[in-house]
Amino acid sequence: MIKLDDIHSLNEFQRDATTHIKPLKKTGRPAVLTINGKAALVVQDASAYQSILDMIDRAEAIAGIQKGLDSANRGEGEGAGDVFARLRKKHKIAAE
Repeated sequence: MIKLDDIHSLNEFQRDATTHIKPLKKTGRPAVLTINGKAALVVQDASAYQSILDMIDRAEAIAGIQKGLDSANRGEGEGAGDVFARLRKKHKIAAE
């Protein structure tokens, strides 16, 4: 969530970047930088940004797993035994 305290003009940020960077690192919250009074950029601590990327990866993995489970529940797809049999035949691998 962006708080009003986390909105600054780009010029203000550039004039005193060190002062603005400290809370970014301390809180992990992003800051919005404005140009001509309009939101233009978001700056954030690198580790906080990486945490967001990790959450997105997990969410995408969960969504993919759910999609596969839904498909299986509808009876779509092939059983593992059928897939392995097809692959053994294709690659001329003897069954164990």
